[in-house]
Amino acid sequence: MSLFDKFKKKADATELANSNRVPPGQKLSKAFPVLTYGETPILKPAEWTCRIFGLIEREHTFTWEDLMAMPQTEVVVDIHCVTSWSILDMKWKGVRFRDFYAAIEEKCGKPAGNAAWVMQHSTGGYTTNTSLADMLEDNVLIAHTYDGRPLEAEHGGPVRFVLPKLYFWKSAKWLNGFEFMSEDRRGFWERYGYHNHGDPWTEERFG
Repeated sequence: MSLFDKFKKKADATELANSNRVPPGQKLSKAFPVLTYGETPILKPAEWTCRIFGLIEREHTFTWEDLMAMPQTEVVVDIHCVTSWSILDMKWKGVRFRDFYAAIEEKCGKPAGNAAWVMQHSTGGYTTNTSLADMLEDNVLIAHTYDGRPLEAEHGGPVRFVLPKLYFWKSAKWLNGFEFMSEDRRGFWERYGYHNHGDPWTEERFG
């Protein structure tokens, strides 16, 4: 087998492996597109806060200093946007939501037993709803770093949510709050017709 044939065989195998990681209707993107409704907030990390409220015993607001004192984790995940682009092996760093949740229980008391839903809130008023069960999966992150660099404002910095199993609109940019709820309530894009769950593999794009 020639060197060219070996290279082509390896390239074909890589392409096949990658294709199995791309949901229906998606195309791989080499760039990280910027899609934003409204203006981009510019916040310094030291200004970041995250308010915890809803079905909890005590409201509490976490600071950047609090976030950085928590266990820091790096994850490598595939991201899929409802607008049909996907990027494989995106490298994020931050705090796993399950670790943040432990801090919530310590500061706020355990959320009520029927608090099965969480609304993510963002600077500027954006919201998106997710189940607590989805948020507690192992690779869900409150991210402050992307590809080894502080997360840029256009991509949601200083802090955004990263929930890889769902379309990327379910990962709120400029995260500044979690509201615990007993019943599901639609967020911003969900009220405008996007699917309430957002699974890329079953193309849950629109309700």
